[in-house]
Amino acid sequence: MSAPDLRDALVLRPQTRADDAAVAALVDSAFATDAGGAGTVERRLLGELRADGDLVPELTLVAEVDGAVVGQVACSTGDLAGRPSIGLGPICVRPDLQGRGIGAALMSAVIATAERRGDPVIVLLGDPDYYGFFGFVPAVDLGIGSPGPWPDRFFQAKALRAWRPELAGPFRYAPAFERLKD
Repeated sequence: MSAPDLRDALVLRPQTRADDAAVAALVDSAFATDAGGAGTVERRLLGELRADGDLVPELTLVAEVDGAVVGQVACSTGDLAGRPSIGLGPICVRPDLQGRGIGAALMSAVIATAERRGDPVIVLLGDPDYYGFFGFVPAVDLGIGSPGPWPDRFFQAKALRAWRPELAGPFRYAPAFERLKD
């Protein structure tokens, strides 16, 4: 027996402060808890991005089914060669609902909204097999320099309609990402 189709029940909307507790619980359920047991690195990152004012409200979304938050995606401001840019992540879906199109719906909504906003590119760190489906390529292929030591294939970018090759250069995530290293 196949799982019920969620498309009719799925609601995507901007995340609000009222969602903070539900999103924190969701993120902790979807990612591994750190050794200190104080929640996940991803939850801490979201809190710091929010506190710093670096989350992009139109691109930070939740997915709901029957009023329950079952997925989320966060986008924050970054810097690409001295210009504002968009960094995507974290993104997650409740573990028992993964593989049912919720993450794809969140990704598609972010990409469409970023296009409407006139953003030139979205960058992220993640699985090339998954994000390649959405048109992400190694950022280095667009001339975007990675802010970290990971292999090029994991630091990816999706050029949007406003992309121009002269926008290429080194990328830096919002400061909260740097503080994760501390």
